[in-house]
Amino acid sequence: MTEKEIIIAQTKKWIVDVVVGCNFCPFAAPVVKAGTIHYEVIENANAQTTLEALMNAFAFLDANEDIETMFLILPHRFSSFDEYLGLVELSDSLLADQGKEGIYQVASFHPAYIFDGSTEEDPSNYTNRSPYPMLHLLREESVSRAIDSFPGTEKIPQRNIKFARQKGIIYMRSLWESTFKA
Repeated sequence: MTEKEIIIAQTKKWIVDVVVGCNFCPFAAPVVKAGTIHYEVIENANAQTTLEALMNAFAFLDANEDIETMFLILPHRFSSFDEYLGLVELSDSLLADQGKEGIYQVASFHPAYIFDGSTEEDPSNYTNRSPYPMLHLLREESVSRAIDSFPGTEKIPQRNIKFARQKGIIYMRSLWESTFKA
């Protein structure tokens, strides 16, 4: 396997084992089962190349309506969570500047994700900790449809926090680490 194939395999394992397995996103399982996720590994990522890849991702999704969602995976950059948060801000600005607000949204996942007001060792951070820094592009229409069809979506974050804290840091860390054994 090439490095890109390994990174994608690890990302898929994380989605199946953590995101779907812990039911952090109740909308993910059907998309995984349907195979409508596209993965793109950005090898030489910096802010500029990542924003260019994001623009290309908008065009790709525009042209491929059968693809439900997309991950831009940044394995060799943005290891600093603060630097990554700067990239997320730039991504949100680009979304608006390109007229894609309301069409797509960008969700953020990072190996060192820490929720505001949380500590590094809080198990709830693992609800957004991925094997690599990544930007997750979602179709706004699909998100709206999912929210409308699923009662209590506003309670999902609190439910996820409760689940992760009940499982504890050792369980959540070891589940996350297992994604590297893909």
